[in-house]
Amino acid sequence: MAPIKVGDSIPDGTLAHFDEKDEMQQVSVHSLAAGKKVVIFGVPGAFTPTCSMKHVPSFIEKSEELKSKGVEELLLISVNDPFVMKAWKKSYQETKNVKFLADGSATYTRALGLELDLAEKGLGVRSRRFALLVDNLKVVVANVEEGGEFTVSGADEILAAL
Repeated sequence: MAPIKVGDSIPDGTLAHFDEKDEMQQVSVHSLAAGKKVVIFGVPGAFTPTCSMKHVPSFIEKSEELKSKGVEELLLISVNDPFVMKAWKKSYQETKNVKFLADGSATYTRALGLELDLAEKGLGVRSRRFALLVDNLKVVVANVEEGGEFTVSGADEILAAL
């Protein structure tokens, strides 16, 4: 499938997360994004260096600024199970408004056309690093990285687009 691009509607899909009561929940992407301006950003894996030290912190640190520009949800997606995503979230002192969402089988990542086959490295199918600015389910900005780069998918690039 071709990667999602500006002008496309985001597909619906079900992702998992732990709520504030520490109960696992299944959530529809459309239920989080319909009628809202949201950022959906994806990373190759929880606890990996660039993801943990640069990509996710960029959205945590800039979450208030993004909210002030009309972004209502910050949705982090990784091809990991919900328990890994829960532990990863707990590794941050503060996560502000970032929702840590698990796409355990890469089903949603594949629907976006943003899967990355890292089987040769023993990592299986993962997500390319990306950030999408979505307004009422339509992609307004699609910043997708090449290889292991981290140059266009951080919070600063989304803020510049706003």
